[in-house]
Amino acid sequence: MVTTELVEWADVIFVMEKAHRSKLQKRFKASLRRARVICLGIPDDYEFMDPDLVRLLKARVPQFL
Repeated sequence: MVTTELVEWADVIFVMEKAHRSKLQKRFKASLRRARVICLGIPDDYEFMDPDLVRLLKARVPQFL
């Protein structure tokens, strides 16, 4: 669960879809001053720890770290 405290603590926040970024920005606008929000462009249709999702995350996240 995302909280104000977590958003304020974060330097980088990854989201899978543009809709996730929009929701995050609407809900935590005042707290997102410091964090960079990165949309990975991955559809949110995967089950938790789905091997295909893990593969996509491993391919897309490192370029931002």
